[in-house]
Parts: sequence; C-alpha cells; structure tokens
Amino acid sequence: MEIKILGTGCPKCRTIEENLEIALKELNIKAEVTSEGKLAEIVRYGVMITPALAIDDKVVYAGGKALSVEELKDLLAAVQADQ
Repeated sequence: MEIKILGTGCPKCRTIEENLEIALKELNIKAEVTSEGKLAEIVRYGVMITPALAIDDKVVYAGGKALSVEELKDLLAAVQADQ
C-alpha cells in the first residue's frame, strides 16, 4: 500500500502524518508513506482543499482537517475492505 499525504506541510499535514503512523502501527499495516507538497501535483489529483490523502494513487480524503487516529483507522479499514 502506498499512501501520499497531499499538502503543503502545514500543521494539519504534520498531524495527519503523525496520526497515520500510529494508525498503521495499531492496525499492523505496512505502507509506504510519502508527502506531496507541490501544488501542481496536488491539483493533478483533483484536490482543492488540503490536507488530503491518496492511497494507491486514489484520493480517499480531502477535507481540510487533520484526521484523528480513529478516523484514519476507519478510513484504512474501509479502503482495505474495498480491495
């Protein structure tokens, strides 16, 4: 699983990154997590509000708030269920 955090490095982006690490560890999911801060790339994903998350190149969240550990766990479980 490849997860990209789409955002410019704001505090919300950093919070998502920290919470994502915890959620992945708690769910025992191995994933490559990267950040994409270039506006042209973020727009290429169709994202207009950051932070956002793309899993395996598909945007699964774009809402402008930092997701909690529990919200991220729910999101990851839903993505895994769809695969």
